Amino acid sequence: MASLNRRGFLTASTGLGFALGLPALPVSAATHDERVRQTLDRITDPEGTTFAQVASPVGDDYQLLTAGPGWPMEVREDLVPAQSGRDERREPLAAFVQFTDLHVLDVQSPVRFEYTHPIIGSSAHRPQEALAMVGASALVKRVNSLRNGPVTGRPFDFMMTTGDNTDNHEEIELDWLMTILNGGSLTPDTGAPGLFEGVQSCGSELYWQPESQNPDRYKDRGGFPHLPGYLAAATAEFHSPGLDVPWYCTIGNHDHTPAGTLPARTLGEVYVGDRKLMFADDDVTEQMAEAMTEEEQLGDIPDEVESPDDAETMSTAALTSTVTPDERRRPFDTAGFVAAHLAEDNTGPGPVGHGYTEANADGVDCFYTFPIAEGVTGISMDTTTLAGLANGSIGKRQYDWVERTLRASSSVYYDLLGRRRTQQVTDELFVLFSHHTSGTMNNPLPDRRRPAELRFTGEILVAMLKRYPNVLAWVNGHTHYNRVRAHTSRVPERGFWEINTASHIDHPQLARSIEIVDNADGTMSLFTTLLEADSPYQVDHGDFSVEGLASLYRELSVNDLYADPANYGGPQDRNVELLVAAHHPAR
Repeated sequence: MASLNRRGFLTASTGLGFALGLPALPVSAATHDERVRQTLDRITDPEGTTFAQVASPVGDDYQLLTAGPGWPMEVREDLVPAQSGRDERREPLAAFVQFTDLHVLDVQSPVRFEYTHPIIGSSAHRPQEALAMVGASALVKRVNSLRNGPVTGRPFDFMMTTGDNTDNHEEIELDWLMTILNGGSLTPDTGAPGLFEGVQSCGSELYWQPESQNPDRYKDRGGFPHLPGYLAAATAEFHSPGLDVPWYCTIGNHDHTPAGTLPARTLGEVYVGDRKLMFADDDVTEQMAEAMTEEEQLGDIPDEVESPDDAETMSTAALTSTVTPDERRRPFDTAGFVAAHLAEDNTGPGPVGHGYTEANADGVDCFYTFPIAEGVTGISMDTTTLAGLANGSIGKRQYDWVERTLRASSSVYYDLLGRRRTQQVTDELFVLFSHHTSGTMNNPLPDRRRPAELRFTGEILVAMLKRYPNVLAWVNGHTHYNRVRAHTSRVPERGFWEINTASHIDHPQLARSIEIVDNADGTMSLFTTLLEADSPYQVDHGDFSVEGLASLYRELSVNDLYADPANYGGPQDRNVELLVAAHHPAR
């Protein structure tokens, strides 16, 4: 339990949250205080989680972060009502951590389209992105320091990262990802060693130029600081401790297509070329932005583009700089993605393959099952398509595989006509993982891996999952905001939870722990707790230590011109207890 000192701090500091830039709480300060106290009475250890404190921005212009009040637990009874006394009866079944949308990235890559950020927003360029690797390492440190689920105290069984693990799907980014999660030293630099050749040294006012005193839109609009030595520090070697728990991986759209939106194999040799497009006129920018976001533009982009000048969307109005080519930037395909996880050198804390097996080695079927804990099975899905666009869908082959997997371990299920069926099998509970949410699975484009296959939307997948009462939850990312959604049914046992977590590249940069318990009263609970990286809230701007850079990563992200407080979600999307009907085997 929390100490009296900690409780005293939480109560005294609660009022601070109403003066900060966090989304307004729809309750009074006194009510919030009471909810915090009730939460602390229910959990094992809040230290190091958002139960204890939350990074909160202060300031009118450029904002700094400070320790704000923690978030209480919200109880959600959308599916079934909560029974009194359940905390004394509960039995922990599993505990794990979700990372998502890490976007480990090569900021000097020739295939990035930073110049489109005035139209597309933060997905094209972020002032903090050169520090993404240090920031991800600080998140690893947080998991290692916690070790256990904060509500039940059960040791973490594993960590799952739910896609967009890399940004440009380059081999070097995949190498950095493996080092961050498994442990070791890495140098987040490409091209000429020690010579930064990205947009943040190009002199354009379009980007934050940290080492220049000249004005730019980030200094003018957001008060961004002048930081001599920043770029050298951001690309210097550092050490990641690596996770102390096993980890699994789910693939995302940025893990196998350029910018996460263009068709696979687009841009070809541009990846390892010597030219980088720094900025362009408005017409070129708008055309490229449309090509990255609109289905009808995809046909205008050749399958293989040898240089920026070869793309129809480029013109002489674009300024291209010469950069140092680097073979390590070569893109990997889905087979290469799986191969990196299967490599013996990348086993780290395990398991071998991090969920992938030799059955996935060809990169065609990047989905699998794995044991979460006794009686609980995880299903990692691949909702991406190589055809392009950011959103996803699921192919019929995989859809059928998911249903076979569920039916094989469900003593009770419902057929297509809604009739309850029973069979004599051993029950497993299921948690599904994917990159895309049900609402962002609306991309009908065929996947080149199975070009003739039907693609199903998220709505169709949800309807199928509702027919299997053993499904507890579907955990995903992609949207870069927090949202917890109940998929309800007139028959309570057919409902399940969809848990969508914000990214670790955009503010507020949160991960999530999830603990599954049996309440021994006909219900189960899933406790979800948001986690911040293990880094100081504030350091001096001249502090370029690893800890100082990890702190600066968070500070820059909250000041990004496109930072959106809505990404926090509401209280019902953050630290929540999610009640679900416990499945009773066939009688």
